[in-house]
Amino acid sequence: MTTTFDALGVDADLVGALAAHGITSPFPIQALTIADALAGRDVSGKAKTGSGKTLAFGLPLLQRAAKADPRRPRALVLVPTRELAVQVTEELAPLGAVRDVKVIAIYGGANFDKQVGQLAKGAEIVVATPGRMIDLLERGEVDLRDITAVVIDEADRMADMGFLPQVEWILRRVGGRHQTLLFSATLDGAIQGLIDRYQEDPVTHEVASRDVTVDEMVHRFVLVHEMDKVKVAAAISRGATRTLVFVRTKRGADRLVRQLGAEGVRVGAIHGDLRQQMRERALADFSAGKLPVLVATDVAARGIHVDDIDVVIHYDPPEDHKAYLHRSGRTARAGESGIVATLVLWDQELEVRRLQNRIGIKLPIVEMFSNDARLGDLGGWDPLADAIVA
Repeated sequence: MTTTFDALGVDADLVGALAAHGITSPFPIQALTIADALAGRDVSGKAKTGSGKTLAFGLPLLQRAAKADPRRPRALVLVPTRELAVQVTEELAPLGAVRDVKVIAIYGGANFDKQVGQLAKGAEIVVATPGRMIDLLERGEVDLRDITAVVIDEADRMADMGFLPQVEWILRRVGGRHQTLLFSATLDGAIQGLIDRYQEDPVTHEVASRDVTVDEMVHRFVLVHEMDKVKVAAAISRGATRTLVFVRTKRGADRLVRQLGAEGVRVGAIHGDLRQQMRERALADFSAGKLPVLVATDVAARGIHVDDIDVVIHYDPPEDHKAYLHRSGRTARAGESGIVATLVLWDQELEVRRLQNRIGIKLPIVEMFSNDARLGDLGGWDPLADAIVA
């Protein structure tokens, strides 16, 4: 049964602002959670990245937020990465503008004094990474006593990145009665502990969407030679509109960007050692289609929420099968399938075959050189037919 934002209880001005942005029908996680959140309930939502979680918690925050005094926000959204803080803010701020609700992003790597100034002017909703929020709290630049709603977004990634102790430190400093909304791809283990400690009689909603499975992706395993590996990656990227390339190290990311650039590829990088402005520009250009190739480390890629990625290249094989699926899932968002290419050196074959066993696929590792026309259309040939038997 379809529903509307109006039927969920969203106010007319916000419904109109959504429509002006081309958003007229709620995503499943929004349809499930918005009414409960508007009613003031604590909500635990199980949903993956790209499922529409930002509006699921953002609309209730915008609708319920009272006017904030300087340095005393009304709602706090905790997110794991700087990139996600920016994306959430950019999605909610235009909607907040229709009812004079200010939404700001607070994160490390950006000008501290500028963020202090934004808080001093008064902001109803603060979207923050845990580390920078702790810095501000310890310096007395922000006060959480007026908080009426807290959101923990991507709680599973907070756990993966070791941020849960920081999150809990902040939660213990939120004064008074308040609503707590938690969204995560999983609701077990450490996440269940958060729910037990910081939510009161929460209502739990789970989107009935499947996990991204290996069957939704087109997998290719390409045996490459060390001296030809960069050229192979360049050839693959030329056959796609938007390519995300994974490497294991920050240094490796910078080196690959230089090497691909020398091959005439327009490419940027995103990793923790880059200045925040450079990271944001690269991600924005990649999202907008101005930058066709982005090289990322695993941790930095957690902030990448971009649809329409044609190809994911594992330039360095992932550490394990979970990392393979997480990386590869970037190209199977919103029901779209995509190409996943793993580049394999001769001494990585055994490691990659073990990886295949863990993810339940058995495909040949096909030797290719950079002048092979098949690299430009990885989905257009059958590796079982073209394989060189190892």
